[in-house]
Amino acid sequence: MRAIVITGAGGPDVLESQRRETPEPGVGQVRVRVRASGLNRADLMQREGHYPAPSGAPADIPGIEYAGEVDALGPGVTRWRAGDRVMGLVAGGAHAEQLCVHEREAIAIPAALSFDEAAAIPEAFLTAYDALAARAGVQLGEVVLVHAAASGVGTAAIQLASVAGATVIGTSRSAAKLERVRALGVTHAVHAEGDDWPERVEAAVGANAVHAVIDLVGGAYLAGNLRVLATLGRLVLIGLTAGRRAPLDMGVVLAKRATVVGTVLRARPLEEKIALAREFESRVVPLFERGALRPVVDRVLPFSEVRAAHEALARNDTVGKIVLRWD
Repeated sequence: MRAIVITGAGGPDVLESQRRETPEPGVGQVRVRVRASGLNRADLMQREGHYPAPSGAPADIPGIEYAGEVDALGPGVTRWRAGDRVMGLVAGGAHAEQLCVHEREAIAIPAALSFDEAAAIPEAFLTAYDALAARAGVQLGEVVLVHAAASGVGTAAIQLASVAGATVIGTSRSAAKLERVRALGVTHAVHAEGDDWPERVEAAVGANAVHAVIDLVGGAYLAGNLRVLATLGRLVLIGLTAGRRAPLDMGVVLAKRATVVGTVLRARPLEEKIALAREFESRVVPLFERGALRPVVDRVLPFSEVRAAHEALARNDTVGKIVLRWD
């Protein structure tokens, strides 16, 4: 099989297409013929040497989400048959033509979606769903603030929060990107180019009025997040693109009885990933079938242009996901 291989830590030039041995599914596993796969910042960080793959995942083949069809069954598999269309989230190895996954980790692709569209779902929507439902416990009528609203996870969180009946505030440092995400369910679009975004949030919904913050930025956003939170508000940290350190005013946390929680999916144990996949397939996939949710694809590129795809994502000029497709 063909695979995209990281030949050493560095820039996009360290990525190469190589031939690797086709994997064989083990007990309870299916082998998937990957047709398309989303590109994520985790792939860029792994390429740069900052985010090694967890134990059990290929150390030099990136890719954490896939869409394709089952082409082989391991012993004991009962959920799937050869030819079934599936998608899912993995710890690594999805930027290859084939990979093996536990049968209960795989999620059925909604009938109306192409492989390219399905490849933009797992990382963005599973992460956003876990953050909103399990970590933040968002309820009908609450106010949700989504930072980096034009990112893959951001576009997913906007839609999920909106479907849940929340008032959604979306931030971006790009006014043009904010215009593109309004149609996804953003009630209030906040330009976050400067440091005054908390004031703009307060102008939109009032002081201390945000029930949940979904933060993919980190860094200096921490103080503003705590400022706009309502009493008993929840802050969910997903990304740290602006840095991993910031001063914490513990007095604000105490006074507001706030919850600050971090979440990551990649390194979770198999049992937790299976539980999330099964819940997601039951509760969220039907919303794609009905057209209430849709994956946001910025562009689709062949894997032969993987270096250009990495460069585009690093420039941060995308809205939604970059999807890579095998020729």
